[in-house]
Amino acid sequence: MSQLQSFYHLYMFRMISSRPMLAARAAGRSVGPSTVRNASSATSPLANLAAHSHRVVVVGAGAAGLSIGHQLLRSRKFSQDEIAIVDPAAWHHYQPGWTLVGGGIKAKEKLRRPMRDLVDSRLKLYQHKVDLFNPDHSSVTLDDGRTIAYEHLVVAPGIELDYSSVKGLPQALADPHSPVSSIYGYEFCDKAFETIKKLKRGTAVFTQPTGIVKCAGAPQKIMWLALDYWRRAGRYTYSPNKQEGDSIQIKFATGLPGLFGVPKYSAALDVLRRQRGVEGYFQHDLVAIEGNQAVFDVTLADGQKTTTKLHFDLLHVVPKMGPYDFIRKSPIADTAGYVEVDAATTRHKRYPNIWSAGDASNLPTSKTIAAITSQAPVLVRNMLRCIDGKQPDAVYDGYTSCPLVTEYGKVLLAEFKYGGQPSETFNRWFGIDQGVPRRAFYHLKKDFFPWVYYSGMLKGTWRGPKGWSR
Repeated sequence: MSQLQSFYHLYMFRMISSRPMLAARAAGRSVGPSTVRNASSATSPLANLAAHSHRVVVVGAGAAGLSIGHQLLRSRKFSQDEIAIVDPAAWHHYQPGWTLVGGGIKAKEKLRRPMRDLVDSRLKLYQHKVDLFNPDHSSVTLDDGRTIAYEHLVVAPGIELDYSSVKGLPQALADPHSPVSSIYGYEFCDKAFETIKKLKRGTAVFTQPTGIVKCAGAPQKIMWLALDYWRRAGRYTYSPNKQEGDSIQIKFATGLPGLFGVPKYSAALDVLRRQRGVEGYFQHDLVAIEGNQAVFDVTLADGQKTTTKLHFDLLHVVPKMGPYDFIRKSPIADTAGYVEVDAATTRHKRYPNIWSAGDASNLPTSKTIAAITSQAPVLVRNMLRCIDGKQPDAVYDGYTSCPLVTEYGKVLLAEFKYGGQPSETFNRWFGIDQGVPRRAFYHLKKDFFPWVYYSGMLKGTWRGPKGWSR
């Protein structure tokens, strides 16, 4: 290496290593622990001298990532490309709408947008996967080999579906003639309505797995829509004592001990189940599909395990879900594979310049878009305070919501916070019991929420129960 080359590398080394502190001082910010961490990290391997560098890197451009990225941008504390978004997806999907697709209410094509159309031009978009987190050096490595350095990192890639968790499920879903469907994926959500329309008589089985799933109410939302479709078509009658001779039998098999995690709403839904003649199979976890037989691992009342089979003429499956491998195997994960954050501040417990919200985090609440509307502002405020050398002061109370469709035209609007405590917006404002299904809530689910999602939430201006922000 020539003396000129050596001088150039030394010069670049010093420029990159000092950039975070220089940028901080130029912007009038104090140089806090996270800035110092990044300064030392950039001086690590020689291979990182050409690394891209941003003040904030957001991994994931789903509901959480885009909301947080745009809220940070709206703070007016960031210049062009100082915030980066990392996500390989070409399309962004409004996933709560897939239930409505399964019920024949929406077309799935209307519920997605090109990713590039949703990312503000002032944000730097990397349409790549993350291969590696290096939190000790404040950097991430992409699948194309590039290293990106950051002062603060937001990890919000969501969770992935594991169709292979049920033996025979991938093949059944891919077969257009199979009566097996799922509303949990863009590829298959419209197949659900096709199977519902075709069923004239027989047994319909709807499942929910053990473990964490996106929107824990969705597995039964599609069941209630199917039931109402068959009722309107004259194929099903409400009756607490269904007979084998009835045209259609409906069975709900869940790996959980009840219908919902919040006692108030679980009790209301169980009343509907009994009134409408739906058979409940609790602590039944689907593990395989064998022809027209659904195979379940069953936990008995005494804790013993057994296996049982249910015949079906229609089967709706919710696969197991979990963290992506690049999160689960990284230093930032907890023992279950989720990003380990403080339940109140959303800040990582071991790396003070890392944050997480949405499904990838281990925040102990239901994984819904409604939860993100409350998590994102807390994360953004606390990060901005840390950048200014202050301590986090915003607190996330676990708020989340699940608009449970109970029939065409009615929704039970569950809202709750940590500990399964109801936190009902309309009850608080108007004294309306949200445990009762209502038509007004249905229009929120069907019309208002999809509109406000794209027009406000992803742009950083909609904050759920707290309304609009500038």
